[in-house]
Amino acid sequence: MRYLTAGETHGPQLTAIIEGFPSNVNVDFEAVNEQLARRQKGYGRGRRMQIEKDTARIVGGVRHGKTTGAPIALVVENNDWKHWTSVMNIEPIEGSDETKRRVNRPRPGHADLNGGLKYNQRDLRNILERSSARETTMRVAVGGMARELLKEFGIKVAGQVVRIGEVEVKRQELPIDELIRITEESPVRVTDKEAEERIIAAIDAAKQDGDTLGGVIECIIEGVPSGLGSHVQWDRKLDGRIAQAVLSIQAFKGVEFGIGFEAAERRGSAVHDEILHDEGRGFYRATNRAGGFEGGMTTGEPIVVRAVMKPISTLYKALQSVDIDTKEAFTAQVERSDTCAVPAAGVILENVVAWEVASAFMEKFGGDSIEEIRNNYNSYLEQIKSY
Repeated sequence: MRYLTAGETHGPQLTAIIEGFPSNVNVDFEAVNEQLARRQKGYGRGRRMQIEKDTARIVGGVRHGKTTGAPIALVVENNDWKHWTSVMNIEPIEGSDETKRRVNRPRPGHADLNGGLKYNQRDLRNILERSSARETTMRVAVGGMARELLKEFGIKVAGQVVRIGEVEVKRQELPIDELIRITEESPVRVTDKEAEERIIAAIDAAKQDGDTLGGVIECIIEGVPSGLGSHVQWDRKLDGRIAQAVLSIQAFKGVEFGIGFEAAERRGSAVHDEILHDEGRGFYRATNRAGGFEGGMTTGEPIVVRAVMKPISTLYKALQSVDIDTKEAFTAQVERSDTCAVPAAGVILENVVAWEVASAFMEKFGGDSIEEIRNNYNSYLEQIKSY
């Protein structure tokens, strides 16, 4: 499976096309759009979330509630487009730089300057319109479709915030359904009420100072069989592919699996997961410090991915930059900003990882219809059971 997205943050719509999705998968439209609604929630979001109410329309590849095997086309309309119809028109327009809303002052931490240099654009709006995190709307919609495939096989996806700024959340081992319930009730997607209050206070303080906060988010996927991914080539290792996908999310700067960087502080005996066998369970691990991966392949234990999101680059406490026309120093302008988007970014993380797992699932059990895939999947489970 693969997908492409297109569209700008102030353009008329965002679009995605998914290719290789099997036929006869039941599509719960409300469940797909619930992922988009989740992305817009979270304490610390800015004004854009008050403008948009994202809803994905499926305009190809689904008929009567089931996928057909044809490419799936998804569209999310931008409500803010009505205020940008002239500025973002595909036809040439006359007028001043102010009329065209030309951007000639690159913002630190954004793609503005690098993109302007690379694509030889004198109006940096041509860069920021596409590099904006608004693009992740479609990646969440695509991830929502991936979740529809995964749930056919009992695979569940959850996420939680484990740190925002200096506030670390006390870890709790919870069943995945309980984790989903509690984090959905929290405005900052945490399981610890005391930490929730401190995080909200920290976000309020940062907003008062015109500053922003980053954090650490965790994604957990349960029910994945062993053997997704492969050790035979570097680019077939599933943990590597997930890491690349995670770091492609705007503002994400680090990723780890299981205990991750903590492994550097431990001896080997406190890092590796011992292998056990039970007549009912078959092979399993005594612990899951590896986060569900060995040799680039899933072990059958839950996938645990943790990612670092930096503080958002657009600050009301403006940073210094240089005008691309005059080459003079200036104080960077504010386009629009959240104080903290970590809770929302956790939803993006979940859906990006879900897509990679679903894609690897299709590579392993590939077929053109859900019935063919299910036969392949059940046959493989029998093979593992008798190993």
